[in-house]
Amino acid sequence: MTISLAIDSSTSRTSVAIVEDGKCVWSDYRDGATGHGHSLPELISEGLKRHPKIDQVVVGMGPGPFTGLRVGITFARTFAFARGVKVIGICSLDAIAGLHKEAEFIIATDARRKEIYWARYINGVRVGEPTVSLPSAPSTPVFGEGAIKYNLSSHHEGAYPDPALLVTIAENSAGHISEPMYLRRPDAVPTAERA
Repeated sequence: MTISLAIDSSTSRTSVAIVEDGKCVWSDYRDGATGHGHSLPELISEGLKRHPKIDQVVVGMGPGPFTGLRVGITFARTFAFARGVKVIGICSLDAIAGLHKEAEFIIATDARRKEIYWARYINGVRVGEPTVSLPSAPSTPVFGEGAIKYNLSSHHEGAYPDPALLVTIAENSAGHISEPMYLRRPDAVPTAERA
């Protein structure tokens, strides 16, 4: 019996779930592009009141905006270290793709700066690595927060990563990710690196 804590902060939604032997026994989320830092401890505290024993942590590794993504990954790694359990990283876009059944589609999240993070999927499997670019009208269906924001889709269902799906993907895939998927450099740079 494995109990997993799943965390995703790669979008404007902070999502947490507790999954026991493949079944989601608790989940909740908070919306807010700048609220990951205070939302995550509140959500996890709420979840741990119901299910205090955790055997592993599964975290969405992005791609996503630097600060929000970093909050979730750092929290996941710190929690796992403190509890002496393993942490598994999964591509956050895959946890949105699992909510859609079309033969071919694109998942797009908001990268800010009028750009999207996106990846193409065929029969539910990601084709290639995620990338960042300006949004443009594709020939295949597009789902996700970025698709809605930039009028590429009107489908509001399945727009955010499902943290319980992160656990399913971790159990059924060898595609674990050890480093955050930052697809561009952060805006803030040390003084010594400024031109």
